[in-house]
Amino acid sequence: MTATSAITYHKDEQRIVTLTIDMPGQSANTMNGVFREAYAGVVERLEAERDAIAGVILTSAKKTFFAGGDLNNLLAARPEDAAALFERAEGMKALMRRLETLGRPVVAAINGTALGGGFELCLACHARFVVDDPQLQLGLPEARLGLLPGAGGVVRTVRMLGLQAAVPFLVDGTTFGPARALELKLLDGLAPDLPGVLAMARAWIAANPGSLQPWDRKGFRIPGSTERSPAPLAWLRTAPVLQMKKQRGLYPAPEAAMSAAIEGATVDFDTASRIESRYIVHLATHPVAKNLITTFFFQMNEIKAGKGRPEGVAPARFARIGILGAGLMGSGIAQVCGQRGLQAVLKDATLEQAQAGKARVEKALAKRVEKGALSAERMQRTLDAITPAGAAADLQGCDLIVEAVFEKRELKAAVTRESEPYLAAGGIFASNTSTLPITGLAEASKRPENFIGLHFFSPVDRMALVEIIKGAETSPETLARAYDFVQQLGKTPIVVNDSRGFFTSRVFGTFTKEGAALLAEGVPAAEIENGALSVGMPVGPLAVMDETSMALSWSVRQQTIADLQAAGEAVPQHSGWAVIEKMVALGRPGRAGGGGFYDYPEGGRKQLWQGLAAQFPAHSTPVPYADLRDRLLYVQALESVRCVQEGVIEAARDANIGSVVGIGFPRWTGGTLQYINSIGLRNFVRRAGELAQRYGQRFEPPRLLVDMAERQGTF
Repeated sequence: MTATSAITYHKDEQRIVTLTIDMPGQSANTMNGVFREAYAGVVERLEAERDAIAGVILTSAKKTFFAGGDLNNLLAARPEDAAALFERAEGMKALMRRLETLGRPVVAAINGTALGGGFELCLACHARFVVDDPQLQLGLPEARLGLLPGAGGVVRTVRMLGLQAAVPFLVDGTTFGPARALELKLLDGLAPDLPGVLAMARAWIAANPGSLQPWDRKGFRIPGSTERSPAPLAWLRTAPVLQMKKQRGLYPAPEAAMSAAIEGATVDFDTASRIESRYIVHLATHPVAKNLITTFFFQMNEIKAGKGRPEGVAPARFARIGILGAGLMGSGIAQVCGQRGLQAVLKDATLEQAQAGKARVEKALAKRVEKGALSAERMQRTLDAITPAGAAADLQGCDLIVEAVFEKRELKAAVTRESEPYLAAGGIFASNTSTLPITGLAEASKRPENFIGLHFFSPVDRMALVEIIKGAETSPETLARAYDFVQQLGKTPIVVNDSRGFFTSRVFGTFTKEGAALLAEGVPAAEIENGALSVGMPVGPLAVMDETSMALSWSVRQQTIADLQAAGEAVPQHSGWAVIEKMVALGRPGRAGGGGFYDYPEGGRKQLWQGLAAQFPAHSTPVPYADLRDRLLYVQALESVRCVQEGVIEAARDANIGSVVGIGFPRWTGGTLQYINSIGLRNFVRRAGELAQRYGQRFEPPRLLVDMAERQGTF
C-alpha cells in the first residue's frame, strides 16, 4: 500500500487497485489543486502498471464520498482568469478520460454523498455501486449555484440518459437518493454497507474484464436520437422557450447547461467536452454565480453551523410546545411541530375554535395524502401530536409557548400574562408578531429575559425561514434555545435585533409601498406587476397587497402611528399609504374582502380591476422602465442597509438569506446586500443618488453605504 497526499493506492492479490480518496486537513474531499495533483499521479501509475492490473475501484475514506468542486477558487475567478480556468477544466477532464479509457474496468464504490464534481468522477467510471442509505444524495446540483457540471457531467449524462431525459436534471440541479438513481440507470447496484458495495465492485470487475464506456463503442447512439436529430424535434423546439419563460433570462446557468447539452449531443465526445468547458468558464466568471455561491453555499452553511447562535450554551431539544391562536398561522405552526414529532397544544379562546384550527390542519394534510405526497400513517401521527385546548391550564409543562394572535398589543399582552405561568421550568415565551417590537411586547412578561420573537412566514408548512428577534432583555440562553427550536423544526433561522417591522417585514413593506407609489404616479398596473416579475420577484407588489389584505396593513399602520405619537416620534410618510387608504375606502381591501387591485371571478383567473385606470390615471410623463425595475430592487436593498446602520442586522448572511428565503427577493442577486456587492458599492451609490433626485428621499443612500463605498468595502 502506498499513498499520495490525497489518494491511497492499494493493489490486492486479485490485482485490483483500490484508490481511496482522503484529502488531508479537510472534512470532505473537494476537486482542488491538491486533489488534481494526486489524481494525476495515480492515473500515471495506473497507466504504467496497466498490464499488472485487473481493475480499479474508486472509493472514499470520508463520510461524504466527494463534495464537488472547490468553490473558494471559483468564487475568486475573474474574467481575466478565463483562459487559465479553461485549461484547468480541460486538464482535469483529460485525466478522467485517461482513466476511463485505461482498458481496464473502473468502478466507483460510493459510500457517501457524491454531488457535483464528486458525482462526475463516478460517471467517468464504467460502473457505480452505492451504499443504500436514504440520507445519501447523488446528482449534479451546480445550476443551483449558477454553474453547470464542468467535469464531464453534461456530456456523460446526455450520453447515458438521452437529451430529453438528462436536460431537466442539468438545468434544475436535481439531486436524488440511491433508489431513484438506480431507477434512472445511473447506478448498477445497491448494497447495505461499504463491504457489500466493495464486494459488488469486485464481482463486476471479474465479470467485465474488457470494459468500455457505451459512447466508446462502435455504432453508439445517444438514447432518443436519430440520424437527423439528437432528440425529438417537438422537444427541441419547445424546451428552450419554456426554459426562458421560467428563468426570464435572469439565470445564465440553466440556459448554458441546456446549450452545452444540445450542442454537445451533435458532436463527438471530445468536442462536446470542450463545449462544456467553455460554458463553465463563462458561468464561473459571471456575477450571478458569485452571488449564489456566496449566499447559498457559504452563508447558508454558516447559518446551518449555528454562526448566529450564542456560544457556550448547551444544545436544547423541545418536546411540548404551546401555540396561542388557532388561525392560519397558529395552526400552521402546530402542523410543523406535529410533523417533527413535537407535542403541540393548540389553544384558542374556546375549545371549538381550537378544534377548528386542528381541522384546518387535517384538511391540508388530507390534500397531500390524496396527491400521494404524504402517507396516511404520517398524517395520523401529525394529528395525534396536536391537542386542541380552550383553557390556559392545558399549556402546563410546555417547553416553549408561541403567541400567534391578532396584531393588537393589548391582546398579545393579555394572552402572555394568562399563559406564561404554565411554562415548564426554564421555558421560553415567543411572539410570532411580524411588526410590533419585541421589547415592548416583553413588558407583559414577568421574565423578559426569556421572551423572544419567532416570526414564521405563511404558509408555515412551506416557508423555510424563521426570523428570530432579540428583545432588549432577551438572554443569550433564550436566543440559543430559540435557534435550536427553529432548526429542530427543519427551518432556516436568521437572527435580528429589535425594531418596528424587524428586518423582513420592514424591507418587504418598501416593495409593496413602492408598487403603490408607482400606481399613484400614473404607471399602469400591468406595467408595475410585469416589471416586478421581470427582475425576478415571484409576484407583483399589487398582487401581494391583495393577498395580505390592505385592511390589515392599514390597521397595522394605525397601530404604528399611535405608538410613534405616544413616544413623541415622527410618523414616516409615503405616497403608497394614500393608495392603500383609498383602496380600503373604496371597499376593495384585497382578495379576502372580495377584491382589491384585482378581481377574482368565481371559477376563473384573477384579472386587474378595470376601475384602476379611472382611480389612478396615467401620467403624461411616463416612468422609464429601467427606473421602474431598479426602484423595486433598490428600495429594498437601501432599507437593508439602514437595518445594518441601525444595528438591526449584525451579519450580512441574515439579510441575504432572509430577503431571498423569507420575502422573495430575487435569488439571482444573492440577497439584498449581496446585490449591492455585485453592482459595486460606488456604482450602487451613484445610481441610488439618481433615483433619489427623481423620485424622493427614500432612495438617498445611507451614510454607512457612502462611507463603505469610499473605502471600497463590501458587505
